[in-house]
Parts: sequence; structure tokens; C-alpha cells
Amino acid sequence: MAKTVTYTRQPIVSVLGHVDHGKTTLLDFIRGTAVASRESGAITQHIGATEVPIDAIYNVCGTLLSGKKFSLPGLLFIDTPGHHAFTTLRARGGSLADLAVLIVDVNEGFRPQTHESINILKQYKTPFIVAANKIDKISGWQKGEGVAKARIGSQRVPTKTLFEEKLYELIGIIYDKGFESDTYYKVKDFRKTLPIIPISAKTGEGIPELLMVLVGLAQRFLEEQLTTETGAGKGTVLEVKEDVGLGTTVDAIIYSGTIRKEDILVFGTQDEPLITKIKALLKPKPLDEIRDPRERFDNIDEIHAACGIKISATNLDDVVPGAPLRVARDDIDELIREIKEQSKVNIELDKDGIFIKADTIGSLEALVKESRDRGIHIRKVEIGNLSKRDIVETNAIVNPLERVIFSFNVKVLPEAKEELAGTDVTLFDEDVIYTIMENYDVWVEKKKAELERERRQDYIHPGMIKFLPEYVFRVSHPAVIGVRVLAGRIKDGIRLMREDGKVIGTIKGIQSENKPIEEAIQGQEVAISVEGVTVGRQIKGEDILYTALPESDAKKLKEMDVLNIDEKDVLNKIIEIKRKGDKFWGM
Repeated sequence: MAKTVTYTRQPIVSVLGHVDHGKTTLLDFIRGTAVASRESGAITQHIGATEVPIDAIYNVCGTLLSGKKFSLPGLLFIDTPGHHAFTTLRARGGSLADLAVLIVDVNEGFRPQTHESINILKQYKTPFIVAANKIDKISGWQKGEGVAKARIGSQRVPTKTLFEEKLYELIGIIYDKGFESDTYYKVKDFRKTLPIIPISAKTGEGIPELLMVLVGLAQRFLEEQLTTETGAGKGTVLEVKEDVGLGTTVDAIIYSGTIRKEDILVFGTQDEPLITKIKALLKPKPLDEIRDPRERFDNIDEIHAACGIKISATNLDDVVPGAPLRVARDDIDELIREIKEQSKVNIELDKDGIFIKADTIGSLEALVKESRDRGIHIRKVEIGNLSKRDIVETNAIVNPLERVIFSFNVKVLPEAKEELAGTDVTLFDEDVIYTIMENYDVWVEKKKAELERERRQDYIHPGMIKFLPEYVFRVSHPAVIGVRVLAGRIKDGIRLMREDGKVIGTIKGIQSENKPIEEAIQGQEVAISVEGVTVGRQIKGEDILYTALPESDAKKLKEMDVLNIDEKDVLNKIIEIKRKGDKFWGM
């Protein structure tokens, strides 16, 4: 049996941010610069990750790191799409990333995915730095030499002022998110203040400082957690996909230990863990060779953490992104129990609430966290595509505000789409959590207002009108008169009473500008036809009339608290009139 050796692995660095804010451009620049500056075949792009060795970093940083030596072998950048990879890559219930770069377009500021990214970083307690990108797009910006402080200082006054305005705006938003921040060269304690590095991923300005800060923070604060052994490998599944000639393969990030081609692997699935033999361990060729069309991958015998790797094995179809993978060298039964426990979706549910579907455990956790923070109750969560059964089950929920499904980054199956069309289910189907939340908040307000309108229809509402004496169109059978609605509302079919409490007739129609309307509200002047009264006998000009509320409706309206101030005032007047004949009326 091989002897276990302890060593320091490179930190795993995730790059997060809004679409088009420069994640890919940043990583492309780092890769290109590192390849150009390396001394020997150093930089390697694995699956979903790029290794930048410490020698390449020394070369890129130049004098910034002169005289400094690091025990870290380099940095491993995760370069799959944004925050999605971050939530997918979990280890032991937390984030797999040791560090993160939150990239923000300094001109646009925070956008939906920026908000989402910082919330996720906060949730996973992952240390991060802020890259204020696209400084080259600031009006009048001139690319300069030296560090950020000198480059900013050399700008013309209007450009410098504009940069500082954008920077302070960024600092303000970050503060609202619960973090102190400042330009990196002003930070005295990196444990308390987030460093902001002004960069241009396009021109490379500030990239050496970004790498310097990342390596410095990792060396100073993370050395202990970067210590690993050459024992049985541990990793997290990044993606499960079909590869031509290979069948179903798994892209994974290995964060601890070693995997050898002859090893048996245990993968997490939605059900029982999968035990399988490795057919091939594959990694892309180094960056400067990757354009060679003859062979896409090198078939290797052994890999060490931390790295990205493609694994070809049998029966991988049921493996889920975000699930753990382990090398089985010792007690396989114990390993299976551990994998099963880690693959579980351990989320506390409510008796009632919405239904959440997501593509990975990490995504599900992030969506649940955002929902809980907004006070949204959750009755059910699942990983996987949206099915017809999900729609049917949700449509059966009694509360219309809970006939809701949050669908994050999953497919809506054809039969589910067909079923959805004929139901009262509202589906929020997005690949940005922040957008789901924004859309849901808007929908809830509209839905509540709609339900409120419907609920108000169920009860006779208080209304107070004044008989306008100059508008008598018919004296009786029915009487047709002009009125002004002083407060509340009147509707077709309601009975009217006088200030002495006597019910005098029923409204049989309402007209405004010679057109029939269903109801009239405060401030309107309308013609009403009233069955059962004669003008001059039961009513006369200037009379104040009220809607004759049933006692049960008056009680309900008081309990429900759905009336505005004027309507409440009218209700109190009606109760006062009624209590002249029955002192307990409406109690």
C-alpha cells in the first residue's frame, strides 16, 4: 500500500458575476497571459477549471511579487458559467470554492446576477474579492503603468472624478449587502474589509494585482484548509453529459486526495449511491496544444487534487450535478452511507407553501435560502425536470397564492407544458434566482389585489350618497334620480336606507353619461333607478342615503380589515344608525 503524503494544494477560485460583466474575458486573459509568460509547460486546462501555476503567476505579477515566495502551487480557477457552477460545487454542505472573485462592470454596477452571486457567497461564507471591471470604458480613461493607485492618480481630473463616483456607488451597494469594502491598497485588515481591484479584463490592466491579492489572501488565511493528502480522492460532480464516442461522462472537480485509473468510484444519485469502475480518466491537453484537432483529451493513469477531470465509467446516467464522488479503497459500506447522507436534500419544509424544482442540490439550497429570506413558505422541493405530475399536484392546492412552482435551470417536459395551459398554476421558470424572486414579488402583489377585489365582491360594501334635487328623471316605478357618491360605493341590486334607518328601496340600475355601469365609487355623479320609492314621499332632494348592510356583512367587513378610511367611516355611521333600534347590532 502506497504511503500517504501530505501536501498543499492550490486553492479553488470561482469567478461569479452578471452575464456580460467579464467573467469569461477575465479568465481568457489570465489563461492567455499565463501561457505566454510561463517558463515550462505549466498551465493546464482541466474540465471546467484552469490551473495557473505559481511560476506563471510570478511572471504575470512581475515586480509586484519580487522577493516574495509562496508555498502554494498556484491557483485553480473554476471557469464554468457563473454562479451556477458555484452552487453546484458543494463539499460537506458548504461551497467547494476556497476563494471567489465577484466581477462587476464598474459602469453598470450591480445587476440581477451580481445580487444573486453576492447573496450566495454570503450564504456559503466564502471569502471573496471584488473585481471592478471595464475601467477602460470609463470616459477619457487612459491605460497607464504601475499599480492602481498610480494609474488612477494619472488620469485627467474629469475621468478620475467619474471613476471615484462609480467606485463609491459600488462601495455603497456592497455596504447595503452587509460588507465593508475599499480599493485593495487602502485595506488595512482583509478579514474585515473586502478589497476592490479596478481592472480591465480586455486590456489586462489590474490583472497582476488581482492575482497578487488572491495568492496573498490564500497564503495568509487559507493555508491550513489547503492541506490535503494523497489518499482516497474526494470530489464533486460538476456536470453529467453525453460525449461522442464516450457515452455518458462526468465532469468533476477533485478537491482532496488522488484518483487512479484502477480505482472503484462511488457517486451520489437521487436514490441509492452508484458504485462503478473507471473506464478512463481524461483531461484536455494544455492550453497551448488544445487547438490540435487530432486528440481532444489525454488518457491519464492518476490525478491529484485540486483539479478538474472528465471520468468515463459505466451507468453514469443517474448521477446528479452537485453530488459527491469518492474513491472506495477501504470500508465501502461506510462510504455508501456517507455518500447517501451527503446526497440527501435536507431542507425543512412547511405544511403549506410553494413547490421548488432545481437542477442540483446546491441550486436548490440557494433558492430555498432566498425564498426563506422573503418569508415564502415551501411545501415541497425536488431535483429534476418539471413533469405533468408536478403541475397536477400543484393545481390541487386550495390556496391560489400557493399554486406556484419555482423552476430553476430545469427542463419543462412537453406534457407538463400541455397540462400547465389548462390550470391555475403559476410557473416561474428562470435560470437566475434573483429574477425568479423579482417576478414572484410583482406577481404576489397583483394576485393579492385580484383576490381582494374578488373577496370584496362577496359582501355588500358601505356606501353613502346624496340625492341631487335638480336631477329627477322619473318620480316612481322606478324612481330615476341623480346622486353623488359621497363615500364608499354603490352597486346594482343593493338596498338603500335613510338616516333614520328605514329601508326605502332597491337600486335596479346605474348609469354614467347614458351608459350602464355596475358600480359607482366615491366622487362620481351618476343616475340611479330605485324600485319601491316615490320622490317626494319616501325620499326628497338633498337626502343622504346609505347602503342597507346585512348585519353579517357588517361584522365580516370589520373583521377582514379590507376597507379604506372613508369606507370605514361610512360603516361606522351605518352601525350607529342601526344601533338606534338594536344597541347590539353588528357586535
